[in-house]
Amino acid sequence: MNRLDEPLFSFRRPHSSARSTRPPGAFRLGIVSSVIVIGAAVFIWLMLLGPLGALFAHLSGHAIRQTLGAPGGLSPMWTSLEAAMVALTAIVLLGTPLAWLLAQGRLPFARVIEVGLLIPLLMPPLVIGLLLIYFMGPSTPIGGFLNHLHLTATNTFFALVIALIYESAPYYILGAQAAFSSVDPQLEENAALLGDSWPRVFRRITLPMAAPGLALALAIAWARAMGAFGAVVIIAYHPYGLPMAIWVTLQEQGVGAALPYAFLLLIVALPLPVLAYLWSARARAKVTGTSRVRTLNVPLPDQASLA
Repeated sequence: MNRLDEPLFSFRRPHSSARSTRPPGAFRLGIVSSVIVIGAAVFIWLMLLGPLGALFAHLSGHAIRQTLGAPGGLSPMWTSLEAAMVALTAIVLLGTPLAWLLAQGRLPFARVIEVGLLIPLLMPPLVIGLLLIYFMGPSTPIGGFLNHLHLTATNTFFALVIALIYESAPYYILGAQAAFSSVDPQLEENAALLGDSWPRVFRRITLPMAAPGLALALAIAWARAMGAFGAVVIIAYHPYGLPMAIWVTLQEQGVGAALPYAFLLLIVALPLPVLAYLWSARARAKVTGTSRVRTLNVPLPDQASLA
């Protein structure tokens, strides 16, 4: 039979003798390994989520109504939400172009800039707060300039926004840089060859493809801003946000009285990151599924068979 007459694709069941070549204990070893891996994953999952179970076990509806239903009980939540929204708006407007330029490699000394972003990310938040006092406090040149603008970087809403920016900006910028870097440059080049200007390429190609990563980076920055405490306790003790409300209630009334504020912080901080992660994973899977090209190794006829 000529090789040209053979079907290109043939599906044959593996020979029964192939099973006999498997070592006798390989199947049992695979089961044991799977059980160990699944057990370790369940243990880690329970250890990470165990504190949430402890929170719900010690929290009562009466305590929630008594703490959050009191006059001004929800004020820390509104303060945290307003400050986080202002901070993230500034971070997105200023950080997105920076992240795109870093991903494109169009900035000089890009590695130096990245190190500058990593330093606040790695510094302890308490240290950030202490350094902000010496950098933007009332007795500093920057503090004097802010004073002319009727702004103060200590114990004000503006100081709270500054603290949130310093604690959450690196998370968004570095995450956005990774999102822009994941975009296939060939698609951008093809669009540019078709006559699209770079703003149009960015709007129609780059931004939609980087959107899942950008959403995830923004959600992580949101959670970080909502839970910021180290720098806040130094330069923005007032007005109280949710982390400060937890701390003050803990100091004055004990652990049990602070649980309603902890529960409220989880309610307002966690849904956005979780939803962003689920949407990002689904969007990435859809893009990967539509753009994956499967290569089949098909034997081609040689010169002898063609003769």
